[in-house]
Amino acid sequence: MDDTRSVAPPALEPAASVDGLRIGRVKLLHVITRLAGGSGGNTLLSSLGMDPSRYEVWVAAMPGGPLLEEAEGAGVTCVRVPHLREKISPLSDLLALWQLVGLMRRERFTIVHTHSAKAGVLGRLAARLAHVPVVVHTFHSFGFQSSSSARGQEVLLALDRMCRPLADAYVGVAPQIVREAIELRLAPVGRIWVVPSAVELDDIPYGPDPSIRLELGIAEEVAVVGTVGRLVAQKAPLDFVRMAAMVNEARPGTRFVMVGDASLESVPLEERTKEEARRLGVDVLFTGFRADAPRIASMFDVFVITSLYEGLGRGLTEAMASGRAIAATAVNGIPDVVEPGSTGLLAAPGDPSGMARCVIWLLDHPEEARRMGAQAQQRVRSLFKPSTMCSMLDEIYAEMLGAPEGSLAGRGSHLNGHHPNGRTRDHRLEWPEGPSES
Repeated sequence: MDDTRSVAPPALEPAASVDGLRIGRVKLLHVITRLAGGSGGNTLLSSLGMDPSRYEVWVAAMPGGPLLEEAEGAGVTCVRVPHLREKISPLSDLLALWQLVGLMRRERFTIVHTHSAKAGVLGRLAARLAHVPVVVHTFHSFGFQSSSSARGQEVLLALDRMCRPLADAYVGVAPQIVREAIELRLAPVGRIWVVPSAVELDDIPYGPDPSIRLELGIAEEVAVVGTVGRLVAQKAPLDFVRMAAMVNEARPGTRFVMVGDASLESVPLEERTKEEARRLGVDVLFTGFRADAPRIASMFDVFVITSLYEGLGRGLTEAMASGRAIAATAVNGIPDVVEPGSTGLLAAPGDPSGMARCVIWLLDHPEEARRMGAQAQQRVRSLFKPSTMCSMLDEIYAEMLGAPEGSLAGRGSHLNGHHPNGRTRDHRLEWPEGPSES
């Protein structure tokens, strides 16, 4: 059954009145391929954090995923689009486009905000076909990087460039993501903003949770190196295992933990990763999906991210929020938060030996590792608050709608900063202690 015909919410009371004129809430639809992972967590927090007296928020995504159920449980109207897929499938994509256009025409959204590669293309196109007044797109990472072939990357990049005129505003989750979007001609100068991808800080402990070691059977004196992320090609899980084998050879007794599940398409990669660990003789604990992943990561002595591409990485920022020592790949937006020697160490992508050297150094220099972890914690907890992210989105929406200052974005008036392309505007968050937003 086509779930796009879901029952609409009951009639709404107007949110405000001006001189007797009744003004309703802004109707906002987030379109995302799959409400999961970092982009899904970002979209969930964006949906839950907007002022309900001024916004009626909907989410459209492919079926499946605990975050979709969480959003519904919190009162967000969720629409499952049966034909929306993560992989390119011409027939399914056309059907998904038709379903999205129908949804948008029927519900008459004021704003459509798209996320991720597939939904970014189909959602923007559907919004224009449905004559939605305001269209916004967020770059969490870049879809063309997901292809393993040069030809595939060219096709996906061309599709994204074709969609460039279809959005009124663009968002990048880090300064480097914004810079790359402009250089790749995916977004126009003057219409893209940096909005840090928030994490739910209240759920993240400030330090190690001792109950986790007890639960996992890891002694207090044993060093733990771990990662959090889906077992998909982007995260390069084989590189983590190969790094672990090198660290284990140099520092026997170190425990290694991988938190995260595989998508349907990446189940073979999960098996290959486990087989590689057996082949190399390194004991890696695979926990699968854990809803309490930030608690598990809080007991890592070193948090590792081996991604080949990454907007920022929700697991990364959550680990930084708990004060973990970080060793990460220098890709996309990661260097905007992991500053070598200050908030962590960086290695080249696809270089397990380079990553192993970073991890070994952090294990051998615990005081320096603790200092970097403390500085990482301070940076993330000051920058990645959900209220900050939602205030900044609120302001972008207000500007696109031509709303007077304070009519929609009143909560963001305490923020200051600059447009990443150099255009100064009031109420913009300034990225602390990071690269310039050129």
